[in-house]
Amino acid sequence: MTLYARFAAHLDAALDTLVAAGDLPAGLNRAPVTVEPPRDASHGDLATNAAMVLAKPAGTNPRALAEKIAAELRRLDEVEDVSIAGPGFINMKLSDDSWRAELSAIRDAGADYGRATIGRGITVNVEYVSANPTGPMHMGHCRGAVVGDALAALLEFAGHKVIREYYVNDAGGQVDTLARSVHLRYREALGEDIGTIPEGLYPGEYLVPVGQALAAEFGDRFVGAPEADWLVLFRKAAVAAMLEMIRADLALLGIHHDLFSSEAELQAEGKPEAAEAELRARGLIYDGVLEAPKGQEPEDWEPVVLPLFRSTQFGDDQDRPIKKSNGQWTYFGADLAYHYQKAQSADALIDIWGADHAGTVKRITAAVQALTGGKTRFDVKLVQMVRLLRAGEPVKMSKRSGNFVTLADVVREVGKDVVRFTMLTRKADAQMDFDFAKVVEASKDNPVFYVQYAHARIASLHRRAAEANIVCDGVDLSQLDTEDLALVKLAAQFPRIVETAATAREPHRIAFYLYDLAASLHAQWNVGNDRVDRRFLIADNPAITCARLFLADAIGQIIRNGLGIMGVVAVEEMN
Repeated sequence: MTLYARFAAHLDAALDTLVAAGDLPAGLNRAPVTVEPPRDASHGDLATNAAMVLAKPAGTNPRALAEKIAAELRRLDEVEDVSIAGPGFINMKLSDDSWRAELSAIRDAGADYGRATIGRGITVNVEYVSANPTGPMHMGHCRGAVVGDALAALLEFAGHKVIREYYVNDAGGQVDTLARSVHLRYREALGEDIGTIPEGLYPGEYLVPVGQALAAEFGDRFVGAPEADWLVLFRKAAVAAMLEMIRADLALLGIHHDLFSSEAELQAEGKPEAAEAELRARGLIYDGVLEAPKGQEPEDWEPVVLPLFRSTQFGDDQDRPIKKSNGQWTYFGADLAYHYQKAQSADALIDIWGADHAGTVKRITAAVQALTGGKTRFDVKLVQMVRLLRAGEPVKMSKRSGNFVTLADVVREVGKDVVRFTMLTRKADAQMDFDFAKVVEASKDNPVFYVQYAHARIASLHRRAAEANIVCDGVDLSQLDTEDLALVKLAAQFPRIVETAATAREPHRIAFYLYDLAASLHAQWNVGNDRVDRRFLIADNPAITCARLFLADAIGQIIRNGLGIMGVVAVEEMN
């Protein structure tokens, strides 16, 4: 049990004692009770809001309750002092030995330090990327891909079973356009001069091999054939080729999905009809007429009876059609069925969407709530676009023009780890610039470098210790003083950071924490540049050196664990 978890248990036991003594009512909701570092480090090592959140439902005064809780906490051997601040916040100062014990716990747990159990028994479906299968991945897809993959890893680290899913939008007009574009390249492969690619088709050179493969397989069979003869065949071949390319692009980022779900297959299997039937049976779909769109006069608009989902019952601003007037499914109708399918095998659903889809969040949330009876937690994480900069100038991206920066090109230029870490250095819904020069800059202003450099510095200590013939057969952690233990106090926060990040569905919190941990390590290292007694390696003092090597190893372990969640390799040396 980690230190924060242990003190949460101590606090729970203290509250149980007060209940048994009649000082606190039984059955109070303790979920809002926290144990965390105080905002001001001078107040102590740990703080709890227990008295503040329990006093009102207990019908007592927060300060008076805090005094009773504090009296119980003072009985703990690990606690040196307990104080009460303001109206009832409780601050604790822990013994140095409690932090030394946590340091040993970090080393003992190794790669499992920080793993949580909050997700035990909960299956989460994380759907991310889901780019239209019309070409290779470009940098417009990159941020959502990394955020989704890191979130999936974070949830697994917190104990959840995770399904990584990619939704293939292969039933819309864009894949028909793709098939027509490939047919043009097919004719080109057979020797036809196709001239300039017509407006509205995909002109990218990445379609040339697809056309060549079809030409090799079918010869000139479909050159002059009507579209109806080849559209479905070419569409299927083109989508398969694009998905193979997309998988290869994502693999460069270390991303692999468990499941690729086809929209076309979903519709062919009658899943939208099944979802409609389910909702109709519960009175949540009815046949009605929508109001005329804003700005249109009644004479310019013909009312049509459509099947409408009662999304207003779930907080939406209007009911939504699930079919068009021509009988085809709307985007919403197809998405409704898809989420119904996902909910069959998961307790919670998370969608990673581009910020341009913000307008559909409310209706899909309403649909999931209706379809699952509110039993399935559903979150949408909106991801803002990334602006690419080179030499300070924006780099334009356009798949339709065929002139765009591919994800593969960027990964090959700056590396997978740089791309992944950089994409997690901002909240997902905050704007981001990706400057090709800055992301590889060797400075503390570049979080990627700063965290990697901290791990490389730690790795270098063992090489230097070996050169100095320092052998650590045993380690005396009492050699570590208050300045050393400050690092342990920050390291010990990793498990609670994992839990809060997983609960909030925010993997960027791991990146922020690692930067702070790296900064503390670098700060202590730099003090040693001026003061010999503060160095990690002191050749004529093996006892303190071995203790600080033990400390450094623990910090390195946490950096590796955190980078592992982010999908980033912890380097041993910086080139």
